[in-house]
Amino acid sequence: MKKKQKNKSYILSRYNFITFLLILVAIGIVYTMADTTIVKSTKWNEKASKILMKTSKIEPERGKLLADDGSILAANLQYYKAIIDWGAEGITDTRLAKHIDELCDSLSAFSKERGTVKTASEWKKELMAKYYGFDKRTIARKIKYANSKRDTSKFRDRSHVLFTGLTYTEYMRLKSFPYLKDRKNRTGFTYDTYTRRRKPYGTMAERSIGEVGESRNSKSRRGVSGLECALDSFLYGIPGETKKEQLTGRIVNWEKTPAKKGYDIVTTINVNIQDILEDELYKMCQESGAEWGTAILMEVKTGKIKAITNLEWDEEERDYTEGRIHATLGYEPGSVMKPISMMIALEDGIVNDINKVIATGYSYAYAGGRPITDSHGYPSMPIRKVIGASSNIGMAKIILSKYEKEPGKFYSRLKEMGFFEPLKTGIAYERIPQIDSLGNKNWDRISLSRMSYGYATKIPPICTLAMYNAIANDGKYIRPRLVDKFLYNGEVDSVVPETYIREQVCSPENAEKLRIMLHDVVWEEGGTAKILQNEFVEIAGKTGTCYVTERDRSTGKVFYSNKKRLAFCGFFPYESPQYTCMVLINGANRGAARSSGMVLKNTALRMYSRGMLGNSSDFTTDNEKAVATTTFYASNKKSSNKRLSNLGVKSSNSFVTPANPGNGLVPNVIGLSAKEAISILENSGLSTSISGSGYVVAQSLKAGSEYNQGQKINLKLRL
Repeated sequence: MKKKQKNKSYILSRYNFITFLLILVAIGIVYTMADTTIVKSTKWNEKASKILMKTSKIEPERGKLLADDGSILAANLQYYKAIIDWGAEGITDTRLAKHIDELCDSLSAFSKERGTVKTASEWKKELMAKYYGFDKRTIARKIKYANSKRDTSKFRDRSHVLFTGLTYTEYMRLKSFPYLKDRKNRTGFTYDTYTRRRKPYGTMAERSIGEVGESRNSKSRRGVSGLECALDSFLYGIPGETKKEQLTGRIVNWEKTPAKKGYDIVTTINVNIQDILEDELYKMCQESGAEWGTAILMEVKTGKIKAITNLEWDEEERDYTEGRIHATLGYEPGSVMKPISMMIALEDGIVNDINKVIATGYSYAYAGGRPITDSHGYPSMPIRKVIGASSNIGMAKIILSKYEKEPGKFYSRLKEMGFFEPLKTGIAYERIPQIDSLGNKNWDRISLSRMSYGYATKIPPICTLAMYNAIANDGKYIRPRLVDKFLYNGEVDSVVPETYIREQVCSPENAEKLRIMLHDVVWEEGGTAKILQNEFVEIAGKTGTCYVTERDRSTGKVFYSNKKRLAFCGFFPYESPQYTCMVLINGANRGAARSSGMVLKNTALRMYSRGMLGNSSDFTTDNEKAVATTTFYASNKKSSNKRLSNLGVKSSNSFVTPANPGNGLVPNVIGLSAKEAISILENSGLSTSISGSGYVVAQSLKAGSEYNQGQKINLKLRL
């Protein structure tokens, strides 16, 4: 009885103690609640308000850059990163062991398709090392905590990245593999998504399109170069905003203002023309060993830039890659400046009759400066030939005849024409021409004489292009542009109209005179670009050669080196100009016509072959019915027939070359290559000229007829 009473007393004392503790806790809770909600309520309400007032930015979806036909030049694409979380609660040794071999076989085949060679056994070794904690990262952690009380046996690098850069289709395929297709909590298989700016056409017009990078002031990805930079405010969109909201038991981010996606922008770039121009510039840079080259092609009537390319030699790549946008940087243009100077002379009445003959001579010492010379001098020439033969002396004399006493007015005339106004093409960081405003000193007169034919100036190629386009467009000085339309949610939001720097930079009559002069450059005797003649597309334009300035490292003085900067600017077809093109190549091992001019010529011919110049195209890509007829060149009938029967060919064309006539008679070279034909004819004492490319299909002097030594024979070539 005594023992029971003692136990009861013990239990009651414990109960009282626990009750006392609970009362103390309750008092503490009530006190804290009163302190928080009454005494310090203001402080806590302010803190809560600050938390709930916090907002976060929602990044908008960046708009796409599109070609003129709607094909994508640059767009944000979503990619997947496939991950296994080895800490998932449902992963078991049994399930993993059951499927590991077939999973590794599938992963091996999948990685091989993506360009990574990893065998099934290598995959198994990697997965097992991660799962059991034998990988290098986990072992390093175990060593770090070896002397602590933590149980390092359970250490494991939970996040194991299988693949990155997966498309949605690739991710879904991966998800169908053995083991991975089970529920997420049983496999640990999950993913992260991220976006990247991608250009489906690779390096095509890469620098002109531009790049997107992280902003210095925020984590936003903004345009940093090219169109991406110039049009960033439209492409980026408007960020959204989230705010904190108190829900039962937690605070969440709640969308306050939705993000507004950026505009999709339709550019003027034509993918086919861009491909042609870029390919021709690339081939010429390779052939001529150039340091860099740039080319721009635009529509005459609309000012739409259909192609722009900038290639530069990359020592690391050992190839030409998209480089700086030389099209918008300033360079001494050389003789492509002469038609612009001639435009001023025509508009100011210095020149009225382009057939008037002026004295030029072979050297012109003016105002004590270094004598002006011409590479091909003449005692005198018609004014129209000043452009055709590229006479520095002739151009200087024409401009000096009016502006010698007031050199500064030449600059003023260029300014009146709008030559120094920003083009606002849509390309970031474009420059304006730099030409000194001259005074009335003697050295100003010397500078003017050089400016008239393209020295002592810095003019971006795109500015030269715009002025030549005005010549092709009857004097209408239209603004070059790279942007055509703005789209929002697939609908046209706005269209960029054609705008003019000047409605008329010169009269239509003077524009026609300038076109005649530029035509002479290619098609008249003494023209500097006769090599650009062809039977399909009539080209007009102007060559320009300028020695590159370099700086002496020891003295710091600037001097002209032997390296040349070679330009050609022109338009085609001549009778009804559709396109203007400017090509500038630095450091080529040949002349302007044979480098920059050939880029324009070959581009025009390839556009012609594809029916892009309003002609009927004979270019075929997938027309199975269009089968070329087999042609035998310089072959006799007997050998041709034998080959036909062996090859099973039913029809063919044959150029049969009979034996050459004896001495003193014109040889028959039909069916021969140009090289063979020229060799035979010139060894016979004939002077040869050719047109076209391929094999000889016609000759101007009849085979077997008599001829005189040095007589000219024209050969027509065709493939």
